[in-house]
Amino acid sequence: MRNILKKTTAIITTTLLFASCGDGDSAAPMENKPKGIQLADDATHGKILTDANGKTLYYFADDVDGKSACTGDCLVNWPAYYTADVTTDSKVDKAQISQITRADGTKQLTYKGWPLYYYKDDMKAKDTKGDKLGNVWYVAKPDYTVMIARTQLIGNDGKNYIQTGEGTGKTIYLTDDKGRALYVFKNDTENKNNYTKNADSEKSWPIFAPQVALFPSYISKDLISKTTVLDKAQLTYKGWPLYYFALDTKRGETKGVSMGYSQNVFTWPIINATSVNATK
Repeated sequence: MRNILKKTTAIITTTLLFASCGDGDSAAPMENKPKGIQLADDATHGKILTDANGKTLYYFADDVDGKSACTGDCLVNWPAYYTADVTTDSKVDKAQISQITRADGTKQLTYKGWPLYYYKDDMKAKDTKGDKLGNVWYVAKPDYTVMIARTQLIGNDGKNYIQTGEGTGKTIYLTDDKGRALYVFKNDTENKNNYTKNADSEKSWPIFAPQVALFPSYISKDLISKTTVLDKAQLTYKGWPLYYFALDTKRGETKGVSMGYSQNVFTWPIINATSVNATK
């Protein structure tokens, strides 16, 4: 009888030991499970932002001012992304992640000030079916240096503008990665800056000279080039050198469009895919 009890005790002890080890092994992967925004490799887009399960995140061009313009039915197709766990990915720059409170009181995470969304038709990890839809939705990447915006253009004179002159309506245009508008000068020629003569002339219209040129799929790579100005490599699009306007101090401001404007002719227009190429 004693032998039977000893054997039974040994079996129970061994079983509990293995059960304990099993629980420990299953807990370890849970502790290492990704949380928050992650960085993933994509064959087409390179480094993209995803959620913890690998689902692609997106930017919306209408959100250039840092607020979400996607409300109501828009959210059915483009659910806002939020998690309290910002990120466990050491390759993601936490300093660029923030959150906004939407008009309905819910929260949403942003990257470089751009609110983040899912696309409803992305069924599995790293699907990118939402990229370039309407030319205003783009796969979220951490390293864009040029972005797309769509908003009502408002000049420094307080008037409303569209691409062809004064008017009301949203216009697509280029910005830097933080939503600051980019302009062209009407007297420039193909890949040639005819405005910037010295450091003083650059004060009002600083040249746009990012170290690298990374942009959404809306922008064709073959239309991007550079020109050297004041020992800087100014980026050009469709042959047009790109500039900032000094008085645009907030995301989404387009005060430069009214500067020198007269009779439906812009001296400093915005630029997009429908703009004509610069002449030689």
